[in-house]
Amino acid sequence: MKVAVLKETFPSERRVALVPAMVSGLVKTGFEIHVEKDAGAEAGFPDQEYADKGAQVGADRESLWDADLILQVRASGANLDRAADEASKLKKGAVIIAMCDPLGEPAATQKYAEAGATLFSLELIPRITRAQSMDVLSSMATVAGYKAVLHAAEALPKMFPMMMTAAGTLSPARVFIVGAGVAGLQAIATAKRLGAIVSAYDVRPAVKEQCESLGAKFVEMELDTGSAEDKGGYAQVMDEAFYKKQREMMLRVVAENDVVITTAAIPGKKAPILVTKEMVAGMAAGSVIVDLAAERGGNCELTQPGQTVIENGVTILGPTNLASETPFHASQMFAKNITTLLAQMVKEGGWNFDMEDQVIAETMVTHQGQVVNPRVCEILGIEAPKVESTVEQPPQEEKPKGDDPNTYKLSSD
Repeated sequence: MKVAVLKETFPSERRVALVPAMVSGLVKTGFEIHVEKDAGAEAGFPDQEYADKGAQVGADRESLWDADLILQVRASGANLDRAADEASKLKKGAVIIAMCDPLGEPAATQKYAEAGATLFSLELIPRITRAQSMDVLSSMATVAGYKAVLHAAEALPKMFPMMMTAAGTLSPARVFIVGAGVAGLQAIATAKRLGAIVSAYDVRPAVKEQCESLGAKFVEMELDTGSAEDKGGYAQVMDEAFYKKQREMMLRVVAENDVVITTAAIPGKKAPILVTKEMVAGMAAGSVIVDLAAERGGNCELTQPGQTVIENGVTILGPTNLASETPFHASQMFAKNITTLLAQMVKEGGWNFDMEDQVIAETMVTHQGQVVNPRVCEILGIEAPKVESTVEQPPQEEKPKGDDPNTYKLSSD
């Protein structure tokens, strides 16, 4: 099976979908790995490292579209400007595994269906225990939470830790984290390591213990949060009355802090406004807001995606791709996630799409010429077709001679 690892074309994207450490395990199990020239260079993985692990390196992009499997960081709606062109070059039956933003840009997936490709979107990995090692959103949120604090520390005209100096005592910075998902928890841990006084808030009361275990004070608000979390562990969209009351309660808390980091993003939805102009006006000059929901419109009313805004002396940062700013470790985690998912789809060197498997069923977006994911179909206003499980065995001659079929299994170690 020919596998192509493509160099990312999305502006400022420095990650790569597969790192050299994962190549040898795939090659041993019969995969033929082809890596586009300099695909991993910006992430810190030169071509020679891929070659040393058994990959064929240096091919031009156009020669890789005939691959059976294409691995990318961004495809379809996650790289919208290139989606139609790339889909048109795929061979019929090709499998693509990438981040695709199918809930935000569902129309882009139709081009892949028309091409006869099977598209798997990593953002749709269900939040179940068995799928934790495949959860790209959690991996990338870990990087984003860490980087958000570093950006805040750089922009803040204060130092984070308390210091006892000959010139007097310097008080610590106060940091408020809004949203205690993976990114928020990592932000809490990073801010604490830098010496700040940290407080946190989340609409899900169940995360209070997690916040406190990392050293943050949990801010409690008298709100009805019974429906704030869906069955997949993601925050739900609440009504405007809920957000209005929440903003009123947050007004005082925001004003007391030097740094506010917001992380409230709803998959496929516009981010809720949690920090208003009024709250920003109440913050001290020099304060900093880092809005991790900027790509979805932002949690702060004044956020501009990808830009820095200064309002009444308050700096508002709207980063849109923080994971790409630490591409080495982000790529390591991404590659582990993607190869672990791949292991669920391959049996004895052929595709095994078991539609009784929740992971495969929920991440598959297109198959056999149709958009098949129920969530995407609902947004597109079409009926989701029933997809039967398929097991495709490779031609006998493609297996390495002498291989024991009972041991011909994918390894991502």
